[in-house]
Amino acid sequence: MEEIRIHCINDGKYYPVEAGQRLRDIAPEFVTDPKTGKQYRTLAALVDHKLKQLDFTLFYPHEVEFIGYNHPEGRRTYIRSLCFVLQRAMRSQFPEEALEINHSLPSGLYCRFDDRRIEDDEIVRLRDEMRRLVSLDLPFTKKKMPVGESSKIFESQRQPLKAGLEYTIGRPFYSIYFLDGVADSFHGPLVPSTGYLEVFDLMPYHHGFCLQYPSSEDVSKPIPRRKQIKLTNTLKDYGQWCKNTGIKSVAALNQTLLDGKAVKLINLCEARQERAYAGVADKIYAERERLKIVFIAGPSSSGKTSSSLRLAQQCRVLGLYPKVIELDNYFVSRERTPLDEDGNYDFEALQTMDLELLAQHLEALLRGEEIEVPRYDFKQGKPFFEGNMMHLEENDLLIMEGIHALDPDMVPTVDQSRIFRVYASALTSLKLDENNCISTTDNRLLRRMVRDNRVRGITPEDTLLRWPSVRRGEDKWIFPFQENADVQLNTALLYELPMLKYFADPLLRRILPSSPAFSEAVRLHKFLEYIVALQPSEIAAIPPTSIMREFIGGQTL
Repeated sequence: MEEIRIHCINDGKYYPVEAGQRLRDIAPEFVTDPKTGKQYRTLAALVDHKLKQLDFTLFYPHEVEFIGYNHPEGRRTYIRSLCFVLQRAMRSQFPEEALEINHSLPSGLYCRFDDRRIEDDEIVRLRDEMRRLVSLDLPFTKKKMPVGESSKIFESQRQPLKAGLEYTIGRPFYSIYFLDGVADSFHGPLVPSTGYLEVFDLMPYHHGFCLQYPSSEDVSKPIPRRKQIKLTNTLKDYGQWCKNTGIKSVAALNQTLLDGKAVKLINLCEARQERAYAGVADKIYAERERLKIVFIAGPSSSGKTSSSLRLAQQCRVLGLYPKVIELDNYFVSRERTPLDEDGNYDFEALQTMDLELLAQHLEALLRGEEIEVPRYDFKQGKPFFEGNMMHLEENDLLIMEGIHALDPDMVPTVDQSRIFRVYASALTSLKLDENNCISTTDNRLLRRMVRDNRVRGITPEDTLLRWPSVRRGEDKWIFPFQENADVQLNTALLYELPMLKYFADPLLRRILPSSPAFSEAVRLHKFLEYIVALQPSEIAAIPPTSIMREFIGGQTL
């Protein structure tokens, strides 16, 4: 056999390999995290920055980086594989039922039967069967099949969303995975065999259960059990609305667009969202004698700025006079900004804000006094006082938005009874198929990439490379406090992924194979291949007050 050379990124060395060998033949059993020194079992690899399963065959020289659970793609590979084991256990224990693996929750992936509540003893049966399958170390295998053939398999397995998705994206062939004689499809590679998946659990939750995968902090244990009822109810409400519109899956969304109904869908989504802002304004107005301050928090690209402006509009309709201030105006000077573990400025930390000054200003406003609002100059890294005076009169309302607005440590000395808290996020529960909901994180990432490239001159590559740091900040400073909100505001819109595809796809294509962001660009591009894009004439129908205009331009708020 011909000999080829493989450059291993993990140790920087070149290795001679016979053409035709698989990655798993040369993969180390463990990879070492360069930051922590911890070791993780090898789960997959990046070959020339493209994610590949360990059964990938080598015929040409490549650059290879082996990855474990410490890498985002490693985690996704593990979780996809675990979902297949769950579906296989389901086929064995409950062959007459259909299982849906739904949205992500703080405790894992929410799963349910499609037509009834799951009992605790049934969850135990599924868990035991999954453990049996893992102990057998059964292989995952992949096969390319004609769409008509694979669709028949999925229809026979009561997985109509998979079958429908195949038809609407128009591919002649589809990659199908097999485990112990059962077929399934996944949007990315799997680990070699079930024996890799020893850490998991099933936790009863609502009418179903959570599929718990390893914790990022300690991969030997499942993620901690946390119940967030408000988040669950928000996702449930959105899922019910999708069901009522007849668009609960990407296949149904694609078909709606292919049928020429995009503008009707845009109008319907915007009408629903306007009702949501009006509902929040009604709650504030009902307690106008008590409430004087509204805090709006949410993760990156959740539409906080647009939400604060649209909420202000609805409050004006009711006779209130909102004044909007961004909490970013209260950032400390750059030299006082805390550093992260890598020695870089940690702009996500609570300590980036001048909490003492903020508390003084809020207390003064509640006493009816006048304050001078600072303006923060991000280029110079310091606040300026330019005579922007403010005070609150009888029907005035202060609306402030920022990532820390739900953190109880932000302004603990201020009278909490005068504050109304709103959590805004793009909490889509639209399903790609029976195994996958659209990731709210990916949704926000695409929003941010489009906006930052248009407004801030930030390249798509830089956005993708910064995103892990943004996510770490959200996990630490935002998500733990989302249940503190008086109301959760869902900014997701059914038509936004088709809209984002139109703008994001060309940006992703600009990222070169040599870039460290290439693997993420490829993943997002492949995901968008399942979505039918909006046309320019349809995008023009998006109203100028829409949250989407914050990201694509043309907003008049």
